[in-house]
Amino acid sequence: MQRKTLYKIIAAALLMLPALSYSQGTTKILLEHADSLVHSSKIRPEFQRLIGNVRLSHDTTVLMCDSAFLNDEKNFVLAYGNVHIQVSDTLNLFGDSLNYDGNTRIAKIWSNVKLIDNESTLTTDTLSFNRTTEVASYEYWAKIVNDKNVLVSKHGYYHTKTKEFFFKEKVVLINPEYVMHSDTMMYNTVTKVTYFYGPSTIKGKEDSIYCENGWYNTRTDVARFRKNGWIYHLDQVLTGDSLYYERKSGYGQAFKHAMLIDTVQKLTLTGNYGELQRKKGFAFMTDSAVVQLRDKKDTLFMHSDTVYATFDTNRNIKNILCYYKVKFFRRDLQGMCDSMSYHGRDSTMFLYHDPVLWSEKNQLTSDSIKLTLLNSQIDSMVLYNSAFIISKDDTNKYNQVKGRDMVGFFKNNELYKIKVIGNSETVYFAREEDHSLIGISKVYSSDMLIFIEKNQIKSITYINQPKAVTSPEKDVSPYDLKLKGFKWIEGKRPLKKMDIFKW
Repeated sequence: MQRKTLYKIIAAALLMLPALSYSQGTTKILLEHADSLVHSSKIRPEFQRLIGNVRLSHDTTVLMCDSAFLNDEKNFVLAYGNVHIQVSDTLNLFGDSLNYDGNTRIAKIWSNVKLIDNESTLTTDTLSFNRTTEVASYEYWAKIVNDKNVLVSKHGYYHTKTKEFFFKEKVVLINPEYVMHSDTMMYNTVTKVTYFYGPSTIKGKEDSIYCENGWYNTRTDVARFRKNGWIYHLDQVLTGDSLYYERKSGYGQAFKHAMLIDTVQKLTLTGNYGELQRKKGFAFMTDSAVVQLRDKKDTLFMHSDTVYATFDTNRNIKNILCYYKVKFFRRDLQGMCDSMSYHGRDSTMFLYHDPVLWSEKNQLTSDSIKLTLLNSQIDSMVLYNSAFIISKDDTNKYNQVKGRDMVGFFKNNELYKIKVIGNSETVYFAREEDHSLIGISKVYSSDMLIFIEKNQIKSITYINQPKAVTSPEKDVSPYDLKLKGFKWIEGKRPLKKMDIFKW
C-alpha cells in the first residue's frame, strides 16, 4: 500500500470518530464565569456575548478567554483573546481565537497557536483538536520542541493519548548532534523514538544515514532500518536489506545483501550477514562472504566462509583474514587455499594449507605462499616448502619446475622471473621458434634462475653443479615426463568471477 493511500485512510478514520461519539449522546457547554454578559436580539440573537475573564467548561475540559459568543441551543462557542483550553493536568492549548462545537467535541484554534503537553510544545498558525479521538492536527506548518529535539513539518497529527506525532511532507528533526529529513515520519515524545515511512536522511558531523523505512531512538542513538538503508561514516559505508546500528559505539549489523565499503582503501566486503565495530576497528562478513580489492586496472574478488577485516586508528586496513575454502579471481591471477591473511602495513598476502595460484598458463603450488603488492599490483611472491610450477604448452605437454622454495617477480602483474632455492628440478620441452620439439630436458640443480617472456619459459640458468640431460621424446619414458608430486588441477581454476563460489 502506498504511503499517500495509508495517510488518507488514517485521516478518514480520524474524521469518522466524532460522528460515532455524537450518536452516544452529548453534554452542554457550561458558563462558569464572565465579568459581564450581553444579549442582543438584533445582533446575533442566537448568541450570548461574554466579556472579561470568561471561563467555560465542557465535561472535564475548561475553556478560558477574554471574550466569547456562546450558543447554548447549538452547544457552540466562539472565543477570542488569550484563549486557553485546559484539556487535562498535562495538556493545554493556547491561541488568539477558537471555534468549539460541544456536539462534535472538535475545537479549531488559530493565530499564535500553542499546544503544551508534558515536555512537548507545538506551535503553529491553525490547529484542530478532537476531544473524542484526543488527536490534534494541523495542515500548514508547525514546530514541535521535545527535550533536545526540534521538529518541523508541513502537515501532522498528534495523538495526545499515545504521545505520538505523525508527520507528513518536508519533515525535519533537529538535534544538537544531527539533523533528520523525511517524507513521512512518526515520533513518540515519551520514548524519543522516530519512525520513518519514506525517504529519510540523518546527517551528523562524521556520519550520515539514508533509509526508506525504519526507526531511530534519539535518546539512545540506536536504530534499525528495514528498506534501502545506508550508513556513511567518513570513508566507510555499510548497507544491507536490514540494518541495526548503535551510533555512539559505531556498532552495526547488516542482514541480507550486506556490504561494507571503504572508499579510501578501495575495499568492499559483501555477504548475507556482516558486523562493524568501528571503535574496535573490526568488521566481519559471512554467508557468501566476498572481499573486493580494487586497483586502477582491475578488481580482485575473493570468497571464503568468513572474512574478517581490522583497521587502525586512521581507518587504514590493518589485516584481512579469510577462513576456510578461500577462492579468488582476477583476470590476470586466480587462486585457492584453505585460509588467507592480508596485511595492509606492508601489502602482503599469505595463503595457507595447500594453496594454488594460476597466473596465465602457470600453476603454482606449495605448502604456503606469500604475495607482496606494490601500488595495488603484484610485485613478488614466495613459495615455501614443496614449491612446484607447472605450465601447459600448446601441445598439451607440461613444463615443470620444482624446488624447496621459490621467489617470483612480476612486472605489470605478469610473472617474468623465478628463483628456485634448494633441490631444484625441471622437466622442460625445448622448442624451436616454430614450436617444433628439440627435445626434453631434465635438470637437477641446487638452485636455478628462470626468465619468462609472454608467459613462456625463455631461459633457465642452473646454479651449483647442475645435472642436465636432453633427450628426444621417443627416448623418454612417460613416467619420466612428470616430476614427483605432479598434480594438475586446472578443473578447479576460477575462470570467471562467479566461479569463486564453486569448491
